[in-house]
Amino acid sequence: MKLVDMTIKSYLDILKSEAPAPGGGSVSALSAAQGAALTAMVCDLTIPKERYAEYKELCQEVKEETLSVYDKLIAGIDKDTDAYNQVSSAFKLPKESDEQKALRSKAIQEATVIATEVPYETMELCIEGLKITSKIVGKSNPNAASDLGVAALNFLAGVKGAYLNVMINLPGIKSEEVKAKFGNAQNMIEEAEELAKKIYEDVLASL
Repeated sequence: MKLVDMTIKSYLDILKSEAPAPGGGSVSALSAAQGAALTAMVCDLTIPKERYAEYKELCQEVKEETLSVYDKLIAGIDKDTDAYNQVSSAFKLPKESDEQKALRSKAIQEATVIATEVPYETMELCIEGLKITSKIVGKSNPNAASDLGVAALNFLAGVKGAYLNVMINLPGIKSEEVKAKFGNAQNMIEEAEELAKKIYEDVLASL
């Protein structure tokens, strides 16, 4: 069964067990997905209200953008666990002969790259989610303003958690060219912190 199809308790029971996956990568994607869901909720609490008619078009646009990010983050919850399982399976391949060793090494490298790409994609989605959410701060139902602040915090948790998963896998990649693909990760953290801080402080000031 996919993680996303489980009850919350079933998922948490697996998470707290000795099973190595799901782990931090899946949790990061889930945190970010919660952020996207909250932003979409605020849009739905704004769009039908006549008193917020001036924000209707913007919120409709933001809702569509947010749901696109949400769908990708939901998929990322299972993608991260699948990526870990691929790495684990690669390490279990036989290594008796030179040919087996070569195949095993190739499989490990391929799986490690995927295990790095998945959380890096989560980081990109978190940045996108923060940018989208920032569009409706002060331009949506003020009774749900706090939810946008919580959305920002969830996106920030998602991007920072995903960053840790990028960094733990990066040393396992032998190709410097491939490693360079993830070179912007630190800058993304700084960008996310600035975006989340602005949203949080603007929301707090409005309460």
